[in-house]
Amino acid sequence: MNKLVRRYRSLPIRARLAVLVAAAVAFAVAAVSVSCWFIVEKKLYDEVDNRLMSIRPFSPDYATTLLAACPQAPATMVGRSPAFVYLQMVTVDGKFCVVPDSDGVLKVTATDKNAAKGMDFRKRLFYDSSDSAGNDVRVMDMAIPTGPGETYPGIVVVAAISLKDTQKTLDDLALILLLVSGVGVLGAGAAGLAVARAGLRPVDRLTEAVEQLARTEDLTIRIPVEDDSDDEVARLSRSFNSMTSSLAGSRVMQQQLIADAGHELRTPLTSLRTNIELLTRSEETGRPLPPEDRKALLSSVTAQVTELASLIGDLQELSRPQGQGGEQTQITSFQDIVEAALRRARLRGPELTITADLEPWYVYGEPSALERAVVNILDNAVKFSPEGGTIEVRLTGGVLTVRDHGPGVPEDELPHVFDRFWRSPGARALPGSGLGLSIVARTVQQCGGEVTLAPAPGGGTVATVRLPGAPVPPPEPAANETAGQP
Repeated sequence: MNKLVRRYRSLPIRARLAVLVAAAVAFAVAAVSVSCWFIVEKKLYDEVDNRLMSIRPFSPDYATTLLAACPQAPATMVGRSPAFVYLQMVTVDGKFCVVPDSDGVLKVTATDKNAAKGMDFRKRLFYDSSDSAGNDVRVMDMAIPTGPGETYPGIVVVAAISLKDTQKTLDDLALILLLVSGVGVLGAGAAGLAVARAGLRPVDRLTEAVEQLARTEDLTIRIPVEDDSDDEVARLSRSFNSMTSSLAGSRVMQQQLIADAGHELRTPLTSLRTNIELLTRSEETGRPLPPEDRKALLSSVTAQVTELASLIGDLQELSRPQGQGGEQTQITSFQDIVEAALRRARLRGPELTITADLEPWYVYGEPSALERAVVNILDNAVKFSPEGGTIEVRLTGGVLTVRDHGPGVPEDELPHVFDRFWRSPGARALPGSGLGLSIVARTVQQCGGEVTLAPAPGGGTVATVRLPGAPVPPPEPAANETAGQP
């Protein structure tokens, strides 16, 4: 059995479908054929029984005369058996007397002797038996009536009809049903194979497309799908097309990220190499640089290394798959995150005045990622604020606003501020990689929020972050309660 199951599983899908269809049709045809055979058998046997029922019971006088003439009754005796009918009388002790012109001699059975003991003349007993030659017959036992409610004692009349014609009809019917069933099963198998081929044709196209994609890595491959089709294969094809489109978009973004990263890395690396070559040449030639120039070169090298480290960190953050950070998403206090970011921002802009008006708010997110996003917004405000300027930070109702009084962002540049490596032409001389706001947008979107950048009334820029709230976590138990102390 296991071998057959393994062999079945090794077949192609269309062959398995054809086998299943053929098996289902074979089961249905077999059920119908068997039911038909039994129904016809019942009808034929009913006809035989009706023929036996047409035989009239013997009169007591005829039975007495026939018994007196047994065992060799003369052929000229009054009362002959119907044509093609076995007819005889059986006594309670198993003796029998054959009616003249009977079609043959029947075997005496225990059923006949039991019926002779006292069978109701109003009833008939039917069963299958055989004659003395072994031929199958249909037998009916009936009593001899002697009066109202009385029967001839100790004798039963046994009538029978040969089942030769009935069995021949049933055998012919069985052969016909077998042939028809075989043709039906073969036709069903062929039809199932044809239907499977037609139904799996879209799957074949999908398979060819996947194989071609694996062979050529061409993500522009699409499977044609009818617009009005909504079956499983059409949905699978649409899903495949959506998947390849997403992969193509991801590949384009990956290539763009690599190209932009290479471009951004080239400038600090070139400057770093130039400065190091100057320092090395001065050492090799024995002509040291003036202390002021040497100090300036070392400061430039340090700044460039710091910029490279920051750029690499930003690239790592952007390349990290969503939801796979160093921390798990949890309910965290957004107010505490903003306060921690403000402490870092005040260290980076000590000459600026940073005001804060913060209300409690809890969100779902990664605390470190959210803090980095807020720090990036504040760094952007610090970078573009004039010396001695003011930065206003406000958190209320889950909306964080950071407003600076710098030069602002032109209207035509606002759609690009969250693009990777995009930097305003007026800010390209300032330090930065152009990835800060991209990281902000990614982090906020992961938390289910949104971030916008817009001109502020009276000049400057206002950054707005909206985050959905989370349930307030229960307070942590006190230390003595944790230790089980009263």
